[in-house]
Amino acid sequence: MKGVFSAPGDYIYFKSQVPLHKIPIGTKQWRYYDFGPKVVPPLICLPGTAGTADVYYKQIMSLSMKVGYRVISVDIPRVWSHHEWIQAFEKFLDAIDIHHVHLYGTSLGGFLAQLFAQHRPRRVKSLVLSNSFLETRNFAASMPWAPIVGWAPSFLLKRYVLTGIRDGPHEPFIADSVDFVVSQVETLSKDDLASRLTLTTDDASVGPLLLSDALITIIDTNDYCATPQQLKDQVSEKYPGARRAYLKSGGDFPFLSRPDEVNLHLQVLNLGQDLVRGVSEDTSGGGGNSSEQNDGNDGDGDDAPKDDTGINHPESPDSSQPPPAPESPDSHHSSDSQLLSNAKVGTTDAENLTFLCAISEKQQYIIASNILQHFAWEFCTLYLLCRQAGTLYINWESCWKFRKVAV
Repeated sequence: MKGVFSAPGDYIYFKSQVPLHKIPIGTKQWRYYDFGPKVVPPLICLPGTAGTADVYYKQIMSLSMKVGYRVISVDIPRVWSHHEWIQAFEKFLDAIDIHHVHLYGTSLGGFLAQLFAQHRPRRVKSLVLSNSFLETRNFAASMPWAPIVGWAPSFLLKRYVLTGIRDGPHEPFIADSVDFVVSQVETLSKDDLASRLTLTTDDASVGPLLLSDALITIIDTNDYCATPQQLKDQVSEKYPGARRAYLKSGGDFPFLSRPDEVNLHLQVLNLGQDLVRGVSEDTSGGGGNSSEQNDGNDGDGDDAPKDDTGINHPESPDSSQPPPAPESPDSHHSSDSQLLSNAKVGTTDAENLTFLCAISEKQQYIIASNILQHFAWEFCTLYLLCRQAGTLYINWESCWKFRKVAV
């Protein structure tokens, strides 16, 4: 990690264009970015333990500003149980007048997204999970002081969170992502960190989902990640019919280090059909504030069976090795030429054809324009290099002749 962090230029531009919203809902303070048209169900991004709403700025800039999706990036509020999270997130959606959502969660954010999809299945249209997990007991085993996390000093909590992030050597774009996330950790208060670590270690697991596996996408990286591989494998085993995208590299924060690849998967695999339709279920029969609908849906499939706390708990402990602290988010730089070579999508040819057909003409035009622009820049660069080489050769030859004459 670098000693001095300088905010990326695109992040500075993002902050100048997209306002940060802060609203109190009950006793919870919500901090989020919301950008894009209101006619389609939004993609809501949930960060990991070390993340904030800012870490998904590349998704907002690409999917909202360039393509036309509505993307909402939120901070995880200060909640101290998973049941409290489900209730708080539902109230947040009601407050901003949203009923159906696509959820994209990384690490802890992915775990919380699965819990919400389990207990409020009518509200979730699709899930995208990255470096996520199904249960928390492994993290609890690696943090024996979890019961007193609320009394721990801020510097200890930050140090514990940052130990889960591998400290070099990194590829430049991964190093940039790590630096960005570390800078975001510094903005989190003691209570914010204590709350997230509590959610990471509090005993709970994801139960059966009513959501079809075909509406779940798993985006994982094949290099180092703070989430142990065995926990990521459990997610893949639980959703055998899910779509899969494996990135050759990207670290803990592929949405920052490999934004082009992640954004492409989000477009093609999950959001294309909503953009093509151009009309959300919110405007065609399920829209508006959902609090009244939820009142009438009690016992109608909107909440799976649960215990007194509302969360499914694992039956037996696991003997696997304790993992490091779960993910945090960040990174920078990726080129179009690496887009297809570094990403492998685990779908059949027929499925790929279906997804590509869902892309609108506007998206096809944008992709084609980007490819043409890329090749145009390469051609111009090669041409200029050849011209420069020719000029250098002529100058060298003239100098050599002049030197012979002088001698």
